[in-house]
Amino acid sequence: MKIGFIGAGGMAQALAGKWRSKHAVMLSGRDADKTAKAAAAVGVQAGTAAQAAAFGDVVVLATRWQDVFTAIDQAGGAPAFTGKVVIDINNPVSIETFLTTREDGRSLTQAIQDALPDAEVGKAFNMAQVAVWEDPNMIYDGRQMVTLFTAETDRVAGTLATLIGDVGAEPVQLGDNTHAYQLEAAAAMVIKFLFAGRDPHTLFNLIQPEVKPVR
Repeated sequence: MKIGFIGAGGMAQALAGKWRSKHAVMLSGRDADKTAKAAAAVGVQAGTAAQAAAFGDVVVLATRWQDVFTAIDQAGGAPAFTGKVVIDINNPVSIETFLTTREDGRSLTQAIQDALPDAEVGKAFNMAQVAVWEDPNMIYDGRQMVTLFTAETDRVAGTLATLIGDVGAEPVQLGDNTHAYQLEAAAAMVIKFLFAGRDPHTLFNLIQPEVKPVR
C-alpha cells in the first residue's frame, strides 16, 4: 500500500516506522524542515499535506484533533480524498475534564466522514500512547495486544485489519463508525490515567477466552 500521513508527530512516526518495511509511506507537516527530519528518522518520504493526500491510497489523519478539519482543507479539501481510505486516529478529549468534546452523541470519525463524502473512513490506533505503537513486541500481560477499530465498508475493514497486523497487534472490529464514539470515550479513560502519571504503556486489552483460552 501507499500510505500518506497528514501529520508528522509522534503517532505518525511510530506507525510509519512499523509500516515502512511493507508499504510506501509519506509524512507531511506544516514545517517542512521538521517534517523532513521526522521522516528521515523513520526512513520514509516527506511532503506537504496535499502531496501526502495525493500519494496515499490510504490517508492517515494524525494531527491534533482540533486541527483535523483545517488539515483536510490544507490537503486540498474533500476532492483530495476522493476514493481514498481515510483512517482517523484522533481523540476529541478535553485534558481538563477527560471527557469527549463531542456533544451530539456522534464521533469525530462520523464528522470526518460527513466532510469527506467520497472517501471511505474508519477509526483505529486511538486507544494507546505513542510508546505502545513503538513497542516491537506488542505483548501485554502475556497476550498479543488487541486493537479495536471501526469501519464503514469492507474495503476499510480489510485495510485496517492488514495495517493493525503489520504493527504487531491483533485486529478486532467493534462495528461500523456509529461505534467510533465508544472508542473515543474509552480512549478518554486511558488519557486520564496517563495524565495521572501511569506508565506510557498503559492500555485496555481485550481478553478473548473463547478465542484464546486463559492459561
